[in-house]
Amino acid sequence: MLNIFTLANGRLFQEEIESLEELSKFQPIWVDLESPTSEEKRWIKQYYGLSIPDDAMDEDIEESARFYEEDNGDLHIRSDFLIADEDEPRTVRVAFILNLRNEELKSRGVLFSIHDEDVPVFRLLRLRARRAPGLIADAKEVLLKLFDADAEYSADTLEGIYDQLEKASVKVLSGHVTDELAGEVLAAIARQEDLNGRIRRNVMDTRRAVSFMMRSKMLNAEQFEEARQILRDIESLDNHTAFLFDKINFLMDATVGFININQNKIIKIFSVASVALLPPTLVASIYGMNLKFPELEWLGSLGYPYVVMLMVASAAVPMWYFFKRGWLT
Repeated sequence: MLNIFTLANGRLFQEEIESLEELSKFQPIWVDLESPTSEEKRWIKQYYGLSIPDDAMDEDIEESARFYEEDNGDLHIRSDFLIADEDEPRTVRVAFILNLRNEELKSRGVLFSIHDEDVPVFRLLRLRARRAPGLIADAKEVLLKLFDADAEYSADTLEGIYDQLEKASVKVLSGHVTDELAGEVLAAIARQEDLNGRIRRNVMDTRRAVSFMMRSKMLNAEQFEEARQILRDIESLDNHTAFLFDKINFLMDATVGFININQNKIIKIFSVASVALLPPTLVASIYGMNLKFPELEWLGSLGYPYVVMLMVASAAVPMWYFFKRGWLT
């Protein structure tokens, strides 16, 4: 899918392009390619003289492969953007090419973005740019606003994580945690821990991208200050993710502690039962020997009830003692 964005009356307008002829009708500042076809890549090369590399969205981690400036002045940035899907949170690699040498748009340049699926941050920026006049002035501003929206999206997701952890806290700290409930809580906490880790990685990547833009000396004074503000926001997000990691670890430890308590209760019951059954076992062992016992001869036919009652009493007395000491609760 090929979408272009043009500025009109200070607002950003979107057009979906289906042919090379349509592409030539507009002078965009942002060209967005979502899962581009070979034909769409050919249109970009033919009209803008820009070749979209086949490895644009490869998972390279080396900074030299993700942030660099070509000899012709094109700026290449590969950055990750978060998709906080409830069932499958993930990050999407987006390749940016900032072209500042286009003759028709020499003053504003053109930003090209290539990615495999729609990104929530892109939708957020499109919505804002349509409603807020003067939000974007050039292609560099588009890129900065995307990173700014990415930081805000991460912040909103962190708030959602905190809300989910608060719900888990209520369940864990209620004091009545069954093994089934503990399993549910641990699964929920694990999901939030995974999402929190993805956010931390995402904001780290955004910091690197914004820092590269600042080092490239392509930003004017106002844009440079905006980039510094984005870095300050990211710094606060880093602190918040660290706080959430601590909270997650606490809840995990507390939940595992309740599981251990439940298991200890079961083990305690078995231990008490085994100790309580030792005296009856001793009685049965003694009277089970092939010997003649005087008391049984005296009791005659009452010998059997006598032994049974003795076994019951020898089990009841330890159980009563354990109960009085509070070992059965």
